[in-house]
Amino acid sequence: MFIANRLKHQTCGSELAPTGVTGVMRCLLLAVALLLSACAGRAPLPEHNPDLPLPLQLHIQLLQPDDRQDWVLVIQREETGIRWSMMDLLGIPQARQKLIDKTWESDGFLPPNPQARELFAALLFALTPQEELAANYPGAWQYGRQRSLPERWDIRYAQPQNFELKLPHGPSYQVTPLSGETP
Repeated sequence: MFIANRLKHQTCGSELAPTGVTGVMRCLLLAVALLLSACAGRAPLPEHNPDLPLPLQLHIQLLQPDDRQDWVLVIQREETGIRWSMMDLLGIPQARQKLIDKTWESDGFLPPNPQARELFAALLFALTPQEELAANYPGAWQYGRQRSLPERWDIRYAQPQNFELKLPHGPSYQVTPLSGETP
């Protein structure tokens, strides 16, 4: 009797943990749910890499009343994709990613940064030329100096590379070009 109970349940802390088919099914359902939630949370990427005037250097400013942060973002074309390198104003790397075949890959030894990936994907959307917008982002619209991917990103342009980026459930950013010229 004791051996039969031992085969049905293994102790895990103070509670009994089910094993066998029931335990495997629960683990499988949990794994599927986690995978689906991870896919649902991914930022949309364009169907094809847009024709951007690369390399680009941008000043990114977080627009929150209680938190001001500034970064420099360098976007470069490489043989295999597009490299995104974000650093603070002291030059300390904050995020480095490569976009290769609609997939983000870590570049270097920095830890994964999901907020930076979301920001990079939103910037890619904002920087996509208007004539490529419909083919790359089928659900997007643009009217005058506004562009939106509903329920994801809203962009208000002052100039093509000078705009405000709003995330519906997150922060807003002011994006301006860096000329690279010194006074």
